[in-house]
Parts: sequence; structure tokens; C-alpha cells
Amino acid sequence: MMTNVTFLNPGFFWLFLVLPFAVIWYLWKKNQQSPSLKISSLKGFQGSGSILPKLKPLLFVLRLLALSALIVAMARPRTVDVSSKSKTTRGIDIVMAVDVSGSMLAKDLKPNRMEALKSVASEFVKERPNDRIGLVVYAAEAYTKSPVTSDKAVVLDAIRSIKYDNVLQDGTGIGMGLTTAVNRLKDSQAKSKVIILLTDGVNNAGFIEPETASDIARQYGIKVYTIGIGTNGMAEFPYAIAPNGQFLFRMMQVEIDQNLMKSIAQKTGGKYFRATSNSRLSEIYNSINKLETTEIEEQKFYDYDEKYRPFVWLAIGLLLVEFGLRNTVFRSFI
Repeated sequence: MMTNVTFLNPGFFWLFLVLPFAVIWYLWKKNQQSPSLKISSLKGFQGSGSILPKLKPLLFVLRLLALSALIVAMARPRTVDVSSKSKTTRGIDIVMAVDVSGSMLAKDLKPNRMEALKSVASEFVKERPNDRIGLVVYAAEAYTKSPVTSDKAVVLDAIRSIKYDNVLQDGTGIGMGLTTAVNRLKDSQAKSKVIILLTDGVNNAGFIEPETASDIARQYGIKVYTIGIGTNGMAEFPYAIAPNGQFLFRMMQVEIDQNLMKSIAQKTGGKYFRATSNSRLSEIYNSINKLETTEIEEQKFYDYDEKYRPFVWLAIGLLLVEFGLRNTVFRSFI
């Protein structure tokens, strides 16, 4: 009944230090509380078997207990039930534009670039519960795999289903991917609109130039974070498909148009990152997660249940019992 109790005025507990002095005062004045009579002999008085005189200190005990109950009541014991309601006041709309060309199967990240990205991107989505997120995939062409939505289950399912297939013509159309992502955000009413553009190569396909796409993004107030994925130097790239359907790999030079990626980021107010390993890719998404914060308004409601009343009634009851006994049973001994 008295679990999770807090006290509004705990300073009143210092009054308990007065109680030992009250006990000492009572013991010192005990023999002076009743009138005394000096006589030469008690032989003419028959002894009484009453125990009432021995119980008289009970009156003082009742008064101490009443005082203790009052001290606890003044300290205002109470329990509190806290409920909170969060409201996103300034949300962010984010679109991840992911390169799904064949080079994303390169094994410089483990098990390959595409699978490493899917793992990190999924964690990023889970850590953005208050924002809307969409997904665009591109190779030589681009399409929207998931619209901008607050349903994270839909986005996570879209990320898990990313794979290299023949749906899109192979190649790297950075301008196509960026333009498609911009199209998903241009009508957004969010306070901040962000694109995370990831590629592992150079622009070699598509009919929209990346510079044109970045100009459009800037026009709509969209910030673009660009990520170049791939180690520095050589990496195992797929170059053919064996008769059994398996990819064949060989060592090839990693080529990323970093100047283009930096230009897109700088023009739109974003930043460029280079992911050369799984851990570095994870660090980049963590950095973006911290750079793009969402303001949350949280309202807390406190429901207090005051517990001092039982102590007040206990004190009143003890004082009434003490008053009644003092004026009835112990009346003749005072």
C-alpha cells in the first residue's frame, strides 16, 4: 500500500530528533507528576494489587506515537503516477538513394558492399522513430522502392529486399538516383528534407546529369549527404556469371568520383563521406544520425495520491485515546 512513496516536505523528519529529548524530560519529571505525602510508617495501609500505576507511562507512549504520526503527515507522503506524451514538433523527411549496380557486389566490405549497406541502413532507420523515411534504388535507371513513410516496417522490408537483379539496366546513373529522390521530397512540408546518396562508382549512365540534379535539390531546399563506398586501391569485383549462375570475381581498381560527390554535398549544404570498411560505414550513418536531429516536445502528467490523511487520523485517534484514559481510568492517579 505504501510502495513508491515520496515526501513533499522531508525536512519535517528532523523533528524526530526532538522525541529522545521528550523521553528524557519525561523520565526526569516522572516522580514530580503526582503529589506525594510523607508519613512515618506504611503499616496501617493495606497494599493494593492494581496494575494501573504501572500502566500510566502508556499515556506518554500514546502521545509520542501521535506526535510521530503528525510529523510523518507534515512530511506529506504521496505516491505519483507519471504519464508522458511525446509530440514531434519539427520532423525530418529522409530519402536514401542506394546504388544497386553490379559493382555493389564487390567484396571489399563483408560479405559485400550491398549486404553491409543493408545492415547499417536498417539500424539507421530503427534509430529514427520520429521521422519519415523513403527508399530509392538506382543503377542506370532509378525507381522508388518505398515512398516516404512513417511506417518503419515498410521501409525495413524494402531495405531487406534490395538485391542485384535485371530489373534495372546495369550502370551508375547518379543523376537519375538523385533526381528520383528529389521528386519524392519536393512537396514535403517537413522542416528539414534530407537525401542520403550512396554510390560506389562514377556516373556513366542516365540522361540527367548529377550537377543538374543537385541544382534541383538545392532549389527545393533539400540537403544531400553523399557517401562513396569502397576501399582505397583494389577490390574483388564481379566481372562475369558462370554457367552455374554464380558470379565470377577478380581484383580491380576501385573508382569513385569523389570530386562529384563532394560537389553535390557542398552545393546542397550536406557533407561527403568515404566508407572504406563496414565499421566506417556504420560510423558515417551514426554521424548523419547525430547531424540531423528531430525536436521532440514531451508533456508529462503527474497524478499525485496524497497519503498523509491516514497519519492525521491516526494521530487524532491516539490523542483521543490518551485524553480518554487520562480522564477516566487514570484520573485518580493524577
